[in-house]
Amino acid sequence: MDHQRQIAKQRRRRTFRVRKRTRGTPERPRLCVTRSHKHISAQIIDDLAGKTLVSASTHDQDLKYGGNQAAAKTVGQVLAERAAKAGVSAVCFDRGPYKYHGRVAALADAAREGGLKF
Repeated sequence: MDHQRQIAKQRRRRTFRVRKRTRGTPERPRLCVTRSHKHISAQIIDDLAGKTLVSASTHDQDLKYGGNQAAAKTVGQVLAERAAKAGVSAVCFDRGPYKYHGRVAALADAAREGGLKF
């Protein structure tokens, strides 16, 4: 049990370290990425209002299911399209406790290609 608590504590520390420099404003909201072994999701959040503006996930019925880079690219493209419809063009990237590598990087690159500016 102590090992799991230690891992959770380290994850919280990494999250706070990344998030202390990243704040979402109405002009430049925060793009927050969450990943698990099977799924990946992303939200565009306005921290001042405390609202989620746009979200996309592999849990959505119209998106491809999977915990791989292809699914992450699809989520990034759909998120960029939904953000454009909502009038969001620039975001600040919040990777959370995850490294900018693999699925997280694939999602970010696809969102950039879709028109979001980081």
